[in-house]
Amino acid sequence: EMKVIAIIPARYQSSRFPGKPLADICGKPMIWWVYQQCMKVEDFDEVYVATDDDKIFNTCTELGVKVIMTSDTHRTGTDRIGEVARKIPADLIVNIQGDEPLLEPATIKAAIEPFYHNPDLQISNLMAKITDPIDVVNCTVPKVITNRDGIGVYLTRATAPYPKGSLDYAYYKQVCVYGFKPEALQFYCDYGMTYGKAKVEAVEDIEILRFIENGYKVQYIEVDSETVAVDTPNDLAKVRAIVEAKIAAGEITI
Repeated sequence: EMKVIAIIPARYQSSRFPGKPLADICGKPMIWWVYQQCMKVEDFDEVYVATDDDKIFNTCTELGVKVIMTSDTHRTGTDRIGEVARKIPADLIVNIQGDEPLLEPATIKAAIEPFYHNPDLQISNLMAKITDPIDVVNCTVPKVITNRDGIGVYLTRATAPYPKGSLDYAYYKQVCVYGFKPEALQFYCDYGMTYGKAKVEAVEDIEILRFIENGYKVQYIEVDSETVAVDTPNDLAKVRAIVEAKIAAGEITI
């Protein structure tokens, strides 16, 4: 029986959008919405928010959200996850970004599923087909390039691969849910302590590249998800409108 825990990293200081996890969506902070979605996944034994910020810690505590205080020196969200994983032993750690409040439980589950069938698997990550052509050229949207078996070859903020041989190509964007075996997380954190970010990871600013650069196989799973990652106040307005519509339609109750 695998012990599976979910960890939602939440920082207050974000370069593009400070205080983002506490942004209000229909009367509740964004982080609460993400936590609720994770709680619906029956595979999880425990769900935690991991933060370095008192405001976020206190808000979570008031709302009955399990929260763990972590160091404020972490360079990446994955390093923060690693700290929690050292405190709470588990067979699988699932990292769910705190800025995707519309993430469906079935989507989160897709990142866990492969670990039941492949004992050698170390890391999983989700991707979704890009439906909006603007996302193909948008540098805030990492594009995922995989081989035939769905193993990650590269991720980039650029528009890649370049369709020289064929225009018959669907582009994929990263959906920020990751599954990690504890050993893989340990590698990530140890590498960071020794070298800082990996070479291309630092250039693209995409964390999962640290694994790919170092020869790890990252299994990509395609999901059909219309989730909106909140990177800007504009994205937040989009998400608010969607949530309001779902509340009005009786699909969500707060």
